[in-house]
Amino acid sequence: ILLAVFTLISIAPLAWILLSSFKTNREIMLSAFSLPSSFDFKGYRVALEVSPILRFYGNSLIIATASTILNLLFVSMTAYVFARFEFKGRALMALMISSSLLIPSSALLMPIYRIMVSIHLFDTIIGLILVHTALVLPTSFFVIRSYFQSIPKELEEAAYIDGCGYMKTFFVIVLPLAKSGLSTVAVLQFLMSWNEFMFGYIFISTDQYRTLTPAIMLFKGVNTVDWGGLMAGSVVAVIPVTLIF
Repeated sequence: ILLAVFTLISIAPLAWILLSSFKTNREIMLSAFSLPSSFDFKGYRVALEVSPILRFYGNSLIIATASTILNLLFVSMTAYVFARFEFKGRALMALMISSSLLIPSSALLMPIYRIMVSIHLFDTIIGLILVHTALVLPTSFFVIRSYFQSIPKELEEAAYIDGCGYMKTFFVIVLPLAKSGLSTVAVLQFLMSWNEFMFGYIFISTDQYRTLTPAIMLFKGVNTVDWGGLMAGSVVAVIPVTLIF
């Protein structure tokens, strides 16, 4: 019964947004929680025709996919070294990575902004990919390192005896065994990149490179709000992350 209550609480907002996406502005203003009088797809037509939401959709998909691949590549190699090898300064470096989790992302906004401007990556998809990749690196590092530490070293030693080098052992033996950790990190990275608002809103100033989450704000004007289009855009935005999760 308790789980059913929590499930209802989780599903209710999604169901409310879905039903509201079929309602007109007048219906939403009269009663936000009533059922739509008819299933009107005007909100979806506005989201797809009036605003270039498909372009924003593609930009978010490119950025989220690329940042996920980069995150898995960089973090897996870094975490493997920290999990398997002893070297000078390892504990200090691990402490620095862990301490970065305590810094709120809003505090990083101005330094990252100045870096992006100085290297001419402001208002570019590549710049936002690098930012999204870096933001999840500390969390991904600890998740994957714990998986690597659970893998028996004897498997790698056997691979070395059979003639495998470090690179082949890592890519052929270790990574397949850590696919559960890699998939967990991939989901976390994709969700964060797809849902991220602040950096996408500040670092992208042209519609050509705008991502989906900040673009939903376009349905909100100075004096009016297209609630039907806003709800329809939210439904479209939540579909990929729901499927991937």
